[in-house]
Amino acid sequence: MRAVEIIMKKRGTFIRDENGKHILTGNTTLSNEEIKCIVEGYVNGEIPDYQMSALLMAIYFNGMTFEETAALTECMLHSGDVISLKSDYLKGPFVDKHSTGGVGDKISLPLAPIVASCGVKVPMMSGRALGHTGGTLDKLDSIKGYRTTVSADEFCAIISKNGYAMTGQTEKIAPADRLLYALRDVTGTVESVPLITASILSKKIAEGSDSLVFDVKCGSGAFMKSLSDAKTLASSLVKTANAMGKKASALITAMDTPLGLKIGNFLEIEETLDCLRGEGPTDVMEETYALGAEMLILGEKASSKEEALEKCKAAVESGQALKKFLENVEAQGGSSRKLLEEEGKRRSPFSEKLYAEDDGYIFIEAYNTGLAGVTLGVGRNKTTDTVCAESGIILHKKSGDYVKKGDALMELFGKNEECLPEAKKQLLRAITYSKSPIEKTPLIIHEMKNETRQGK
Repeated sequence: MRAVEIIMKKRGTFIRDENGKHILTGNTTLSNEEIKCIVEGYVNGEIPDYQMSALLMAIYFNGMTFEETAALTECMLHSGDVISLKSDYLKGPFVDKHSTGGVGDKISLPLAPIVASCGVKVPMMSGRALGHTGGTLDKLDSIKGYRTTVSADEFCAIISKNGYAMTGQTEKIAPADRLLYALRDVTGTVESVPLITASILSKKIAEGSDSLVFDVKCGSGAFMKSLSDAKTLASSLVKTANAMGKKASALITAMDTPLGLKIGNFLEIEETLDCLRGEGPTDVMEETYALGAEMLILGEKASSKEEALEKCKAAVESGQALKKFLENVEAQGGSSRKLLEEEGKRRSPFSEKLYAEDDGYIFIEAYNTGLAGVTLGVGRNKTTDTVCAESGIILHKKSGDYVKKGDALMELFGKNEECLPEAKKQLLRAITYSKSPIEKTPLIIHEMKNETRQGK
């Protein structure tokens, strides 16, 4: 089976109809064998980047059927190791959450200890920042000594003791995804729904979860800009997970404006501590509790949303969730004492304040704010870029607030002095003023429920 034949099949043939419009003809649906052939060939080095790039672009334009997406996910999943969580000393339920990425999105950090405090085991495999969105692993790396790479045995041991563990994708977990993601990033095919679905699920199923909750971001600061696209991705994630024997649900959440008041790596660890004390920003707390409730329902620790929400809030109010978080810091190599001593103190010496240029109700747009974060050193443009733990943005005002000219809007912390002017320009592009109050859109836009409670 030649790679070029598989590429040509997926590409299809275009002909002109009677009106001169190009239409796609022929069967572009790949068989399970064809998908397996090309994935295994690429991982083994038999198929070069240029041929896989051609296939990715064909998938980007022509899509994949539900069956093709499931087959691609299976091939990527079994291209490496699959962690088995169940053992004599480790019992479920095992439920994880995945976000498609946003600005100020630190939800995973308070969410995992809250859910673990309610009796659900959380095996969380996370990623790093790329582009304008932040990365959970970079935030955890800002805790001195914290290890975001642990072996499968240690991963299981930490979950058994602490209720949850956080780790990154190792070379042995879904290597096909690691290779394909790097290629997608440089070939303009990141936004393909089937490719996103297979990438996410191959890692999440490899980590051993029974159930998955997806936070699909929608808006200017998300990869899915429109509600229609977000619904398409959410549906693909839930249905593919269900077909692979996993319970799953999805929340589509707003990402037109940054989440919370702090954007950065250590800054978002600080806001996580605020949330676990019950003092976090309203939007972060609302989304954390909503996702936590979904995880408790899928993990069968609550029979209704109301019961699940009460349990999540009780975990915070009792102090149990904060205790879990600090225990995890210790279990993964960090010092909880050092972390608490540094809280509120670790800031880059290169800083500048941004002031309101007009009177009115402000709106802070997420995408340009995220780009400013990258300029400051929060994120990266390439996988080889380094990030700065102490850089970031502290918002003194949120979208919808009324400000007067000269009011302090935010404070910037940069990796160096030179990055501040450019970041300031990007943030000025993110801010608009209105004489009329800004209508607040719901944070939780849409819910997509699990279609099978039993799995395979």
